Amino acid sequence: MEEEASPPGLGCSKPHLEKLTLGITRILESSPGVTEVTIIEKPPAERHMISSWEQKNNCVMPEDVKNFYLMTDGFHMTWSVKLDEHIIPLGSMAINSISKLTQLTQSSMYSLPNAPTLADLEDDTHEASDDQPEKPHFDSRSVIFELDSCNGNGKVCLVYKSGKPALAEDTEIWFLDRALYWHFLTDTFTAYYRLLITHLGLPQWQYAFTSYGISPQAKQWFSMYKPITYNTNLLTEETDSFVNKLDPSKVFKSKNKIVIPKKKGPVQPAGGQKGPSGPSGPSTSSTSKSSSGSGNPTRK
Repeated sequence: MEEEASPPGLGCSKPHLEKLTLGITRILESSPGVTEVTIIEKPPAERHMISSWEQKNNCVMPEDVKNFYLMTDGFHMTWSVKLDEHIIPLGSMAINSISKLTQLTQSSMYSLPNAPTLADLEDDTHEASDDQPEKPHFDSRSVIFELDSCNGNGKVCLVYKSGKPALAEDTEIWFLDRALYWHFLTDTFTAYYRLLITHLGLPQWQYAFTSYGISPQAKQWFSMYKPITYNTNLLTEETDSFVNKLDPSKVFKSKNKIVIPKKKGPVQPAGGQKGPSGPSGPSTSSTSKSSSGSGNPTRK
């Protein structure tokens, strides 16, 4: 049975897709500027595929992960936004299929012959604390499988904390950022799947669970398409600048910036103004007036 892309707008017509996406298809389709909400349908995995995976990796798959794969062998949902006449791919929600649920190894992280091994990157100074569980290890103490490559922004991993043979109750979901630092996400796959769906697959959303947070560009998208369960404290900095960018057609335009043509060489004097002090007065006031007018959509 081949994978089939569900046409945009038809996701809600299929009950199993509605259950799989927790109903966010309707939310996305009703959001301003959102277009091409697409789900790539995948057939359910067969039980022998799960058994083969467990035997091959010497790991017992958690029940919620099994139930997910028995419903669909992987998950991929995307959506785009239309800015002016351009369609920009934005949201992406993905879970690897069983065949791609592979162990994180040296070859998948580095390809250079003299590159350090993952074991060389071990840092035992950051052990478990009251508010943070013990981080995964790149050596045999942990067994790590990739759930999502996050479009190159990091890796979401299913982590067995006790090594092989690995038990289902010893699993957690962690995010490995591009600098190879670990960040705890959830205790169970079910909890992570809810996070994935409710964050709408926004770019870099996993970085909201790191100490350094999401990038300024990602914050712009977060302010436009707020996740269903999102800590608004992460957007408290420069709140006004995000309020001004709710118009999708202006999301990447510079804030409060007006381009003033530069004079080229000794051209004829402009209205008798001399030197750099001449235009500073009127141009500054006009700039501030223009920026204040364009920066405040709700003027009294």
